[in-house]
Amino acid sequence: MEPTTIVMAAKAAAAVLTNEKTRKAVGWIIVAILSPVIVIIAVIAALFTGGAQHNANVVELCFKGGYMPSNTPAEFRLNVESMQQGFAGLDAAIAEINGMAEGGQVDAIRVKSIYFTLFFGSGGSADSRVFADCFAWYEEREREVEIKTEDEDGETVTVTVIEKYTVRIPLTSLPEIYSNLEAAIGRTITAEERNTAAEVYRYVLYGPNAPTYGTEFDDWISRLPLSSAPFIGADGFASPLGASWRSMVTSEFGNRNDPITKEIKFHGGIDLGAKKGTSIRAALGGTVCLVRFSSTGYGYHVMIDHGGNFATLYGHCSKILVYEGQEVSAGDIIAEVGSTGRSTGNHLHFEVIINGEKQNPRSYLP
Repeated sequence: MEPTTIVMAAKAAAAVLTNEKTRKAVGWIIVAILSPVIVIIAVIAALFTGGAQHNANVVELCFKGGYMPSNTPAEFRLNVESMQQGFAGLDAAIAEINGMAEGGQVDAIRVKSIYFTLFFGSGGSADSRVFADCFAWYEEREREVEIKTEDEDGETVTVTVIEKYTVRIPLTSLPEIYSNLEAAIGRTITAEERNTAAEVYRYVLYGPNAPTYGTEFDDWISRLPLSSAPFIGADGFASPLGASWRSMVTSEFGNRNDPITKEIKFHGGIDLGAKKGTSIRAALGGTVCLVRFSSTGYGYHVMIDHGGNFATLYGHCSKILVYEGQEVSAGDIIAEVGSTGRSTGNHLHFEVIINGEKQNPRSYLP
């Protein structure tokens, strides 16, 4: 099958399965028949599009359970039941780790989202305890413990002794987690798989309606856990589209006539017109904290955490070349210009966000 055909099939099938009205109309039987094919096609399509189409029904069945008709295809049922069994093993392993944890808890949804992405429909699996162990590390500690004993005269006395014990420290660094996982499963985990896992994680947490535009999106990203590390800006800004960015500005920061509704609305960044496929570079060094492959709002978009509650956002991309948790430097290529989402033409929507408030990028760009 040609790549273009695969992509079109994946998009069409995913549209059927993620549209609630259509899903109800065709019924669970058809969904169940199509689902194994959709998962395989989606993974292949991701190699050509840089994104992944997700079967929401598969995710919901694996994570939340639900009814499968008696005539559900055996292969589909087997894949779902195998994943649910894997999740049960992970739950037990995570509970054991969290029982020894200090300084937080292992995020069970994160663990399962990555496990689902790596193994659903693949015929593979991993030992639940080994897999869960990749999300925390051991540390030997000491503590004072009072014990009762008898002295030389047979009297009961209380003495203090030093006791060694083991704790688990949950990991928060995705690169460290993925490094552990690659060692555990013996292969490289691709950027596509990492971004797919992030999409699954977000779907389980927020459902299909996580906002991608407007005040709801602004409120949502303001709650993302940004780094408490100092601001990474000593080297200054790099223009995401090069030194001639001023000649590319097609829409300014502030109130404007919305190009789609024609109403006066606040525009939280600047738009830089450029050809599809033009390289987009990180304006500052930092950690990629958000990657979305949306068909609405900002479309394919990336957000980078620069420390000190300072972040930048890059919207409407045609391709995303980084993954959540990846460290980038100022000037690194992170994406390509496109017109995905709520867009009328190829351009980069670029935002500067400080302490949750959008700032005029012109005040920062070189």
